[in-house]
Amino acid sequence: MNSITKRTDSIPKNTKQLINKRLSEFKSFKNKSDEEWFQELCFCILTANSKQKTAEIIEKSLNSKLLTIPQEELAQFIRNNKHRFHNNKAKYIVEARQHYPIREKLSDNELNNREWLVKNIKGIGMKEASHFLRNTGSTSLAILDRHIINIMAEHDLIEKPKSLTPKIYLEIERTFNNLAQKMNMSSAELDLNLWYIKTGEVAK
Repeated sequence: MNSITKRTDSIPKNTKQLINKRLSEFKSFKNKSDEEWFQELCFCILTANSKQKTAEIIEKSLNSKLLTIPQEELAQFIRNNKHRFHNNKAKYIVEARQHYPIREKLSDNELNNREWLVKNIKGIGMKEASHFLRNTGSTSLAILDRHIINIMAEHDLIEKPKSLTPKIYLEIERTFNNLAQKMNMSSAELDLNLWYIKTGEVAK
């Protein structure tokens, strides 16, 4: 833990300020419109097994059109942005419309919300559901992407898993949340700190 604490402590002050700003944006997402909640869900569908940067470009380019654009046109738009799995992602986004407005399906229980998303939104696994919930204000879920897994393994906090089954996900999440608690951070804050250490970026 000492080594990972030293690395987070060495993050530049201006980056720490940006992390705090991002956390405030997540916390205030509850005041966003139903359309913006759906767009955020689409962003998380788009990020699955794909580049986050192009997912964000697609989401911001289409905005509210994500609720109405025909599936074939959406698939072509995704493909034109050189983003992976364009057909499947277009299909998942169109199918997700049946659950609009998405926040009406959610409660104050973060674990129940994640379970509902994984069960009902195609293209969303535990990582993507955690990502969506973090970006819309949840604070105690781990987004176990390859960067977070790798840095935890590098510091001997976990053994790098061969696959990330739901059972293993929950086990690693408990370790991640315990680490956050020991470092006096929320899981959301620790995620942004570790993501920056691995990528040099403060992503959403």
